[in-house]
Amino acid sequence: MFKKYVLPNKLKVLVAPMKETKAVTALVLVKVGSRFEPKNINGSSHFVEHLMFKGTERRPNTLIISQELDSIGADYNAFTSKDHTGYYIKAAVQHLPLLLDMLSDMLFNSKFDGGEMEKERGVIIEEINMYEDNPLMYMEDLFEETVYGDHPLGWNIAGPREVIRKVTRDELVGYYRRHYQPANMLLVLAGNIPAKAQALIKKYFSIAPKEKFTPEKFVAAPMAQGQSHTRVKRKDTEQVQMALGFPAYSLFDKRVYPLSLLSVIMGGNMSSRLFINIREKQGLCYFIRASVNAYEDTGSLMVQAGLDKKRIKEAITAILNELKLARDKGVTTAELRKAKDYLKGKLILDLESSENVAGWIGKQELLRKEVISPTEQIKRLEKVTVADIAGVSRELLRSDRANLALIGPYQDAGEFSPLLKL
Repeated sequence: MFKKYVLPNKLKVLVAPMKETKAVTALVLVKVGSRFEPKNINGSSHFVEHLMFKGTERRPNTLIISQELDSIGADYNAFTSKDHTGYYIKAAVQHLPLLLDMLSDMLFNSKFDGGEMEKERGVIIEEINMYEDNPLMYMEDLFEETVYGDHPLGWNIAGPREVIRKVTRDELVGYYRRHYQPANMLLVLAGNIPAKAQALIKKYFSIAPKEKFTPEKFVAAPMAQGQSHTRVKRKDTEQVQMALGFPAYSLFDKRVYPLSLLSVIMGGNMSSRLFINIREKQGLCYFIRASVNAYEDTGSLMVQAGLDKKRIKEAITAILNELKLARDKGVTTAELRKAKDYLKGKLILDLESSENVAGWIGKQELLRKEVISPTEQIKRLEKVTVADIAGVSRELLRSDRANLALIGPYQDAGEFSPLLKL
């Protein structure tokens, strides 16, 4: 599926050939995100990501960088999560030298220009405003704030506005220098890989470390929850955005597999229990879905929905009843079979594109330190039984582990707390 090796500077390289495409994706992942940040500089990982596009010595500004990539029709972007940051460029295979040159130049030679940094403060604050003004986009942040509280996993990736306004250039550069080192990075190439790829990688990524790298440990998330949590963000909306969920399992826990299948059965697609019973039969929502999010030390199961504000309590009760029914009565072998086939089909479709292949193997290597092949992933899903799903349902779907977050025209979270009974 792929080849892995390590450069002398300790940068890991993964190469995944895909003969059926004429494109190639170059992805660099850095093992740093908002959960690694002290509270006084929360938002630094995301701020640094923005500054990587603001100019290098050879490419002095954003326009030069974007024009060079636009001129070859490249797809390119970056993202920051709570546990990693990524930068990717996808283009026709003949442009691989430019892709590697550009990523290397941006990641190791960015100028951190003071003037650009001041302008970017406003850009990031407007990005925060955009998310908070869009309840559908902001809901997951509010849910994790409800689950994890005042822990780095409960903080906003973009940080609070007051930090973005006052964080200094020295603080950002210091944070960058500690984390953006070859030993803390991973380069993935996926797609049509030319014979000269290894030489090009050596040419552009054999960067000497700027200083000795010392891995920083993140603060482990609290694993226990002894009572339900409810949080409300007041916003005058016609539709209420809701997230209801439970703390769950880490990336390394085998119970993630039955939990993922449970989430599909409950709300993974348009034939799921919640979609049929809450939307189609009762007309309580326009959209509803269930998902699993796993970190290295914890995770969560979340049901998200956009609900009629006049029937909000009825809707929450109905959703909880569906979860309770799954816990107490279980799921059927037919439902489990369909969920397995659904996940297998989605996996096959996702891995048709080089950027998804790069992300698939890169994130596993970065966070799990091993890469599970699609075949192995399917084998692990196939081993899950109805009894396995019953076990995770009984363990997780409990009143004292419930978390409810709402965005809508409400002041008091306490009026919803009595609803959280399973």
